[in-house]
Amino acid sequence: MQPDDYNPVTVNGKTAVVLGGTSGIGRAIANCFAADGADVVATSRGEDHVVETADELRDAGADTVEVTCDVTEPETLTNVREVTEDVLGDIDVLVNSPSYIARQNISDVEEDEWEYVLDIHLKASRRAIQEFAPAMGTGCIINMASLSSQIAIPELAAYSSAKGGIDALTRISSQEFGPDVRVNAIRPGFIQSDQTQGTYTEGTDRYEEIVKRTTTDRLGYPEEIGGAAIYLASDAASYTNGEIITVDDGFTASAFNWD
Repeated sequence: MQPDDYNPVTVNGKTAVVLGGTSGIGRAIANCFAADGADVVATSRGEDHVVETADELRDAGADTVEVTCDVTEPETLTNVREVTEDVLGDIDVLVNSPSYIARQNISDVEEDEWEYVLDIHLKASRRAIQEFAPAMGTGCIINMASLSSQIAIPELAAYSSAKGGIDALTRISSQEFGPDVRVNAIRPGFIQSDQTQGTYTEGTDRYEEIVKRTTTDRLGYPEEIGGAAIYLASDAASYTNGEIITVDDGFTASAFNWD
């Protein structure tokens, strides 16, 4: 039986924090949440980006607060949580979407670079869950996974390893904090964003190799990941916990393209 306050696929009325929410997929998620009626705080290290994104969120009708955050520094995560709670009230949704990609192979990756990539992705997500989950009481945490944890993508040694850890972190956190706080992840396919610009340029061999394994012959849009995030954060996903949802237009399902 559905609870009396069941509200299906919408985040209307919820308060969300999006770490890494001022660029790429994180920014798209923040804007999708705002357009759907949520109040949203989008953070990153860059103050100018935080202010610019906050203006977008307000234009979409969201209440927000401007606060910077370096996810490698635990005290700044505490500050984001406390400021958000003071201004907007209880936090319903946390999205872990900071991102940094180092294009190196196992044979040549430097130790400090390896550690930094793991810090930005895996360690930071763990820190954020530790900070936010106990304070939320009820709600949803969404981590950002990657196809690179499932398939070997050249030159992504540290990134792939960190994202493999995100898969495990998502599952174990779901068991520790569920059912009150659900923890899931989204595994995006190849998405057009400022981070991938120049890497998967239309017309190049690399681009063609990717899109021929999708059903729509294109890269994804960041907003298409935002749609998946709205579902996971909504009441419609109340029985979804510990899951990693792949949004890749059939890329990983495709073994061949007979054309």
